Amino acid sequence: MSAAGNYSFPWMPDQGDGTYRNPILYADYSDPDVVRVGDDFYLVASSFNCTPGLPILHSKDLVNWTLINHALKNLPDLRYADVQAGCGVWAPAIRFHAGKYWILFPTPDEGIYVTTASHPGDEWSAPQLVQAGRGLIDPCPFWDDDGRAYLVHAYAGSRAGIKHRLRICPMAPDGSKLLGEGKIVFHDPENQPTLEGPKFLKRDGWYYLLAPAGGVQTGWQLALRSKNIFGPYEAKVVLAQGTTDINGPHQGGLVDTPAGGWWFLHFQDAGIYGRIVHLQPVQWQDGWPIMGRNGEPVPVFAKPVLTSPEAIAVPATSDEFVSPKLGLQWQWNANHQSDWYSLSARPGWLRLAVQLFDQGSFTQAPNLLLQKFPARAFRVETRLELAARQPGETAGLVVAGRAGAAIALRRATDGNQIIFLTDGLTLVVVGTDLSAVRLRVDVADGGLCHFSYALGAAGWNTLPEPFQAQAGVWIGARVGLFAATQQTSAAGHADFKTFQFLPPG
Repeated sequence: MSAAGNYSFPWMPDQGDGTYRNPILYADYSDPDVVRVGDDFYLVASSFNCTPGLPILHSKDLVNWTLINHALKNLPDLRYADVQAGCGVWAPAIRFHAGKYWILFPTPDEGIYVTTASHPGDEWSAPQLVQAGRGLIDPCPFWDDDGRAYLVHAYAGSRAGIKHRLRICPMAPDGSKLLGEGKIVFHDPENQPTLEGPKFLKRDGWYYLLAPAGGVQTGWQLALRSKNIFGPYEAKVVLAQGTTDINGPHQGGLVDTPAGGWWFLHFQDAGIYGRIVHLQPVQWQDGWPIMGRNGEPVPVFAKPVLTSPEAIAVPATSDEFVSPKLGLQWQWNANHQSDWYSLSARPGWLRLAVQLFDQGSFTQAPNLLLQKFPARAFRVETRLELAARQPGETAGLVVAGRAGAAIALRRATDGNQIIFLTDGLTLVVVGTDLSAVRLRVDVADGGLCHFSYALGAAGWNTLPEPFQAQAGVWIGARVGLFAATQQTSAAGHADFKTFQFLPPG
């Protein structure tokens, strides 16, 4: 695949000529961290209330990424059976130590967890609680040259009652627990407010903490360094928006290449598109990692590692439902059950069992099956057959965020109807007995969504009222499928034939 013209689908960062363009991931891979082992790079991101959680991506050149796994099947608390918007997995860290991979991640209402694997693509261990506590966020482990282990983390003011500060604690070398209270090593709220997301690094005898400050939408990237792990630390801003249009360039991972180059992956808050990922070259100047071009983000640069055109890749999007497993691009809206879907009941189709939910908004249904927006503008099409058993059972194509909208089939007393569904409004579009329909949503640049339907071989009918997509809580808008009811017990199912992303119409 190659990127041509001003638009290619999905967004293609590799330009095919040895250069790349930012963002390298035009999708919501929030709070990215990265590790290199040999010639392979692995990226992990936060996932909040979505499951499976902790997506893991692989690359050979830091530009072309493939989604290969999730480290977490479900969130480690029973309350996540219901949608807990804005909660769940916040910023994680991934490291390689003692022959295995480690991910430490927080859930801000419960504490800090650890999970490990022999390879990122393998099954990860059940998450173990390292430290219980509300508001303990953004952990990163570090094993020093003498074998001693440490953990740095930040605080969420909404839970802990304090913020703007970083704490380092001794940690058991096996990552099982923290050893003592540790020390607040940096706190400068006047100059570095909303300090969070720290990452540990040691280079040339210096201990470094890479931490964003200033807030998600408007902040900057800070580097702290000290000759003593517990400080005192001196600070320097190493990446900021400056004269560019890249707002809030911060929070990410610093990594080197096999050839000795250094690079920084970070997110940019892009509203409904979520926290998209950029890649900046890094130059060490006087012992500081200066990012981009003189501390400002760059839009295009030479690739870190030259790879062949055959290596050009982006995370999966479309799904033909021919695999025995659900594609890795899909995430549920809360902790999920294996009987919510089947790919074998009707080969070549995804079957969703209608689930009963009792929350006020259909976008709060746990069994929404969703994907990230993968580009500025796009089209999605699917084919739906609804086998409802009870009035009120509904299935269709949904765009979800703080508010949502869907085009769907709903069982009425006298058959299935096509409806347009938003929070607080249900509009019957076609009131006749239908069993099958094709559904489409066109998402324009900026997130204005036009929903359409088609019956049989007839053309598409576009609904007159568009819907403006909205971001979720700490995440971007998402698009996907659902089969649910609030009105009766659930008994039916919905079958979907393909979920296809296309260039915008």
